[in-house]
This record gives sequence, structure tokens and C-alpha cells, in this order.
Amino acid sequence: MREPSFSPWGEIQSCDTLYPGIYLVTTPGHGGIIVEPTAALYLSSNARKCGFRDGGYLCFEEDCCEQVVLRELLDRGMWKLPERIKDKEGFEKEINRTIEKYHPNYWRARAAGKTVPRPVTCSRQRKEAPTR
Repeated sequence: MREPSFSPWGEIQSCDTLYPGIYLVTTPGHGGIIVEPTAALYLSSNARKCGFRDGGYLCFEEDCCEQVVLRELLDRGMWKLPERIKDKEGFEKEINRTIEKYHPNYWRARAAGKTVPRPVTCSRQRKEAPTR
């Protein structure tokens, strides 16, 4: 996985890796989160619906969509708020407020527990070891 070389919002000025394959990008006028196709599987289907596709990536613009990705990464323990953010509780409240306002369907799904990954279980066990 490597950092994106383009953004739907313009020339990339900075790119921070939030989690492998998930990048926070800034441009001269805008920015957001860009997610590689394989890393998109880390996000719930409800979260993926909040983004848009561009150049093979799943993109979430900074004003009202990237908060969905941040919320999912925080909920899963895949990302922690940076030390530079002093009011962590306030920051999370703002993430939640933005999601509730702009993505109410996602917020309802989260409240219903439909945005957390389910444990992987094997429905059938092998009776004998695989042959090589």
C-alpha cells in the first residue's frame, strides 16, 4: 500500500496514514480521506455508502464525510486521536454531531450496532487435515 498521488480535491499538499491504506489528505482548498479498495473492507458497508468513488479509491470529503471513517477507526481501536488534539472529548462530540447531521442513516445503523464487525466464525470444522 502506498500513499495516493492524486486527490479528487486537487493537488495533495500533505498525506497522513491513519491506518494502512487509509489516508488523510489536504490540498490547497480542501481535503478528506482517501481509502484504497482493499482497505475499504475495514469499513462497514454503512460507512462505505457515505463515500464516493474516484480513481479506484473510496473518498470521504472533509466537511461532512471523513468523520464517518474517523468514527469507525476510533470505534475499532484502529486509530487514536493525535496528541495535538487537547480536547479529545470535544473532538469526538464534534465527529458525532457531524455524522448525526449529515449521515443520519449511518448514525442510526451505528446506534443499532450495525457498524461494528462481527466475529469471524467457522460454521463447519474440517474432519481431517488438508492434504498437501
